Parts: sequence; structure tokens; C-alpha cells
Amino acid sequence: MRKITKEVYLKWYEDMLFWRKFEDKLAAVYIQQKVRGFLHLYNGQEAVLAGSLHAMDLTKDRMITAYRNHVQPIGMGVDPKKVMAELFGKVTGTSKGNGGSMHIFSKEHRFYGGHGIVGGQIPLGAGLAFADKYFKRDAVTLCYMGDGAVRQGSLHEAFNLAMLWQLPVVFICENNGYAMGTSVARTSYSTEIWKLGLGYEMPCTDVDGMDPSIVAKEVDKAIERARTGGGPTFLEMKTYRYRGHSMSDAQHYRTKEEVEEYKKIDPITQVKDVILEKGYASEDQIKEIDKRVKDLVLECEKFAEESDYPPLEQMYDTVYEQEDYPFLQHKL
Repeated sequence: MRKITKEVYLKWYEDMLFWRKFEDKLAAVYIQQKVRGFLHLYNGQEAVLAGSLHAMDLTKDRMITAYRNHVQPIGMGVDPKKVMAELFGKVTGTSKGNGGSMHIFSKEHRFYGGHGIVGGQIPLGAGLAFADKYFKRDAVTLCYMGDGAVRQGSLHEAFNLAMLWQLPVVFICENNGYAMGTSVARTSYSTEIWKLGLGYEMPCTDVDGMDPSIVAKEVDKAIERARTGGGPTFLEMKTYRYRGHSMSDAQHYRTKEEVEEYKKIDPITQVKDVILEKGYASEDQIKEIDKRVKDLVLECEKFAEESDYPPLEQMYDTVYEQEDYPFLQHKL
């Protein structure tokens, strides 16, 4: 794994802060009804993404996740202005405004969504890895899911085939404690989700998902195993989300005290503390980063606001059409 240097910590701080502020802005404009539909925010889980990206080779590795998917494509290299525009439903968005909050996608940057079906991305992640193995491409797929998705039968089917075919895939459960509003303890006899891998003899472990340095080390091991023919790994990232399941979530299932307790181990604060303790940057330099982040968020908002909505004709340009379809008969 690449060393975790001063530059890495500074990048982690700036990236994670930007992701947090980017989504804080989305929450604000959602209330103004500039973003419609569902909006699932990632606040608190940033260390999982930051650590994973450090371990990945972004020139060839792939990523697929569920609907809490706004900042992952940014980390993979997608222009954040285009992500913001997509959420605004504008034609300058990643999918020309057709995808919206839950369906960000970028083939160019190997980010394969953004999936609204709970657990739907798990077999797709295995499928991406199957294609890489079939075509002998030196790539690894990171497939993320929430703790609620591990109850889906598709996970077990994907785990079985991934082990049978020794696919180059890393399955990562971001266990933020709640599947929508239901705690893990209420839906599973065993609350140690990582142990699901044991039934398939898949290498598996739990990870502190609030510290990007720990995440990076564990993901690196899993990626190296996959890339060298050792097959899949299942990692349970123990993390936490500070906001509700979505913007419509009243959060009656947890106390404010619980949220505040987790904020004491906020990944952004942890990284900032390391930076200051080790003298990687001064308070004034931190303020400069904070200002850059604020300015970039405003730039993204301005771009989305000033972009046009898709033209009506686009509805017909993005629907599959085949002339002379053999099973369709037209009445004379």
C-alpha cells in the first residue's frame, strides 16, 4: 500500500470536508425543493470512502454502491459540478438530469451507480468482477452495501458464486447501525455482520470505519488478495450516519445523545487532530483549506442553478427503440 503521508492526511481532510459540505448544501437546497425525490446523505461515513480510495488504483478499479451515492463518484474523479447538476435535474448532470439522487453513474470513471433496489448492486458487483476475470483485466471491484442489504438473498447467491469462481471483488458493508429506522439488533440474531463471510469460507473481518487510515490498510489487503487471484473478501465497516436515512426521516428510533456521542469520533475531526498534532499544517493553513472547500461548494451550486433543464425531446432520445420489432404487429 502507498504510504500514509502528510500529503495523504491533508488530502483526506480536504476531500472529506468537501464531501460533508457538498451534502450539507444538498440538504439546504432540498428544503427549498430545488432537489426533489429522495435524498440519502453520507455525513459521518466519509472515512470509509477516503480510506478505500487510497487503497484503490483509480486507473482501473471499479466501484458500485447503493443509493447513498453522491460523494463516491466525486472521489472517483467525476466533476462535482456535474453531480450537483444531476441532483438538480439539469441537463449538465452526469446522466443529463435523468438519474437524480439515487442513480449517479460514470462509465468513464468506473463508477457503476447508485442503485435504488436494496441489495441490487451486490450481484452486479460480482458481475463486474466476473467480467474482469473473464477478459483477464487486472482490475478489482469494490461493492458497497448497507447493513439492511445483507438480509437480501442476493447477497448469499453473490457470495457463493464469488467464492466458487474466485472473483476479484471486495464486498464492503457500511454498517451505520440502522437499516432505515431499524437497528441491526432488531433484525439479526448475530450483530457481527462480518461473520456472514464465514459460511462461504470467505476472508472476512470487521473494521473501524471512522478512521480512514485503518480502512485503507484493510481495504488494501483485500484488494491485493483479489488482484493476485486470491478471490473475494467481506469487510464490515463499523460507521455511523449523523443524518437520517433520508431527508424525510424523523429519526424517532435514536436519541440526540447517541448522535452526539458518535460525533466525538467524527472522521473529519480525527484527521484534523492528526494534522495539527503532527504539524502537517497550521490552523491558518486549515482555514485556507476550509475556504477552498466553501468556495468549491458555492461554485457547484452556481453551476447547477444556472444550468438548463433537459429539453422535452430528451424523453424520447433516452428510451430504447428498435424499428421493425419482430413481435409487434401494427393494425392497418
